[in-house]
Amino acid sequence: MRFIDECTLLVEAGDGGNGCVAFRRAKYIPFGGPAGGDGGDGGDVVFEGDPGLGTLLDVKHLRVIRAENGARGQGKDCYGRAGADKVVRVPLGTVVYDLQSEERLFEIVHAGQQQIVAKGGKGGRGNIHFATSVDRAPRKAEPGTPGAKRSLRLELKMLADVGLLGFPNVGKSTLISAVSRARPKIADYPFTTLVPHLGVVQLGDASRGLGRSFVLADIPGLIPGASEGTGLGIQFLKHLERTRVLLHLITLDESPTRSPIEDYRVVREELAHFDRELLKRPEVVALSKCDLTDVLEAYPELKSQFEALGVSLRLVSAATHEGLDDLMHEVAELLW
Repeated sequence: MRFIDECTLLVEAGDGGNGCVAFRRAKYIPFGGPAGGDGGDGGDVVFEGDPGLGTLLDVKHLRVIRAENGARGQGKDCYGRAGADKVVRVPLGTVVYDLQSEERLFEIVHAGQQQIVAKGGKGGRGNIHFATSVDRAPRKAEPGTPGAKRSLRLELKMLADVGLLGFPNVGKSTLISAVSRARPKIADYPFTTLVPHLGVVQLGDASRGLGRSFVLADIPGLIPGASEGTGLGIQFLKHLERTRVLLHLITLDESPTRSPIEDYRVVREELAHFDRELLKRPEVVALSKCDLTDVLEAYPELKSQFEALGVSLRLVSAATHEGLDDLMHEVAELLW
């Protein structure tokens, strides 16, 4: 399934039904009076949070979403039927904006949470409401009011406790597959991961109620200029906004122009340019791929360099699982 985290669409609530002009026609009642019923209210367009969805793909294909119109009123005091609401399921983490004004309207973060995005029109009153002592047979009724119409922009920000970030090809996908049941594509070239992946990390014995768990989001690799959109960076960075802890992976790179500490600085600068609040999040930094000899040999010097920045550097290997348990428990301690 394609991962879609942004889309635009038009929503149209149902129009209210027109009121009716009618009169009673009964034997022995020559002047029965008005009997026109009200029109039914138009249906609302409603968004509902669905934890089973992880993409806006289904909504993107709808383009235009319409609720049902209310039925017109009938004679014999019969009111028109109200139009059915149109309920649209969206993934948790969906933020809804008005497309014209860019005003943030609301966000869906809970399963079953419902929000009306377009209110249906009111049904018009029938002529039974317009009888007076002067006019006992009014030939007047109200039309229904039109339903609301608005253009919306939907943006999906993944709901995760921990954001896993770093340069491309530092081992993020391998790590999340090692500590959870997430199975992202893994290969030895940059930008293997083109969409965020979520994994649930379970600590302790969940079957006995003694364990704890948290959700880890694998954010596709960041590069210089990501906060300005380079490499689809903005689309990736927004998924960090709801995380509470950052897990930053670094490793040695074959390129002589790159170093782990410089990679760390670049990613931190991109976070600052995108949203300085991200720099305030608790952070754990780990040197990955310690099963490789050159990485293991470089660790003591790198650890000293990071300590000079006030950062403790951990050593892990997703391939051999070395240091992963301690790393996940440290992350968990920052969450609780």
